Amino acid sequence: MSIPPNLELAPEVTRDWLSGPAGRIAALVGEPPADVPPAAGVLLVPGYTGSKEDFLPILAPLARAGRRAVAIDLPGQFESAGPDDPQAYSLDALAKTVTGLLADLGSGAHLVGHSFGGLVTRRAVVSGATPASLTMLGSGPAGLGGRRGAVVVLMRELLADQGAAALEVMAEASERDDPRVAAADAGVRDFLRRRWLGNSPVGLSVMGQDLLTADDETVGLTGTAVPVLVLHGAGDDAWTPAEQAAMAKRLGSAYVVIDDADHSPACESPAATVEALLAFWAGVEGR
Repeated sequence: MSIPPNLELAPEVTRDWLSGPAGRIAALVGEPPADVPPAAGVLLVPGYTGSKEDFLPILAPLARAGRRAVAIDLPGQFESAGPDDPQAYSLDALAKTVTGLLADLGSGAHLVGHSFGGLVTRRAVVSGATPASLTMLGSGPAGLGGRRGAVVVLMRELLADQGAAALEVMAEASERDDPRVAAADAGVRDFLRRRWLGNSPVGLSVMGQDLLTADDETVGLTGTAVPVLVLHGAGDDAWTPAEQAAMAKRLGSAYVVIDDADHSPACESPAATVEALLAFWAGVEGR
């Protein structure tokens, strides 16, 4: 779970609503200042149990660099209400939502997927989306295992047993057991609770299953010829740094490690994350 340091919106950042096949999509949008030469935009897709706020620390810096930066809640996450149909939360369905929103940003837009969002954005590209580039941020080649995977298994069991009531249990457990939550200020803690309670139980269950069992689509991604950056924190405890380094090697992709970050570089080391993204995009664009 990513925890933004605060929820303040810089002057460049506003809230917006976008249209998706499963309903309205909540977004945070970083708009470049009028006196900054515009560059290609970027769509940022959060991970499992995440939201658009996971990218909040990097939206204004990207906007000030001329990038229209659009961060979303996937269907069923936080403020993007989703249907009760499990098919709406499959990797294919979420990838179609991402593909449509990417097209709305215009030709030459870049795509960034964090954690589970990396699996979604990769599926979109393998299925035919054509971003100028794809950044897999703290994401891996296939389904999640290890300690974090075991937590997802327990969450799905709780959801199957208790349904929507499980969200309150998860929110309480997060507040009680995660020292990062305890260290956050009251406004951020309130946001984290509201985010837990805003999730679709059906969406969490389906997305959790895909997070655990996703196929390795590295070969398929390589075949698209879309430039890729694998970017992660040195202390990532989801897919290990070794797994992500091996994936980058198989892709022949750009590869950057953020020293002062774990699984959520955009929140934990935003300046270094922005620097890595801008340098990669500039290289892709030949600037």
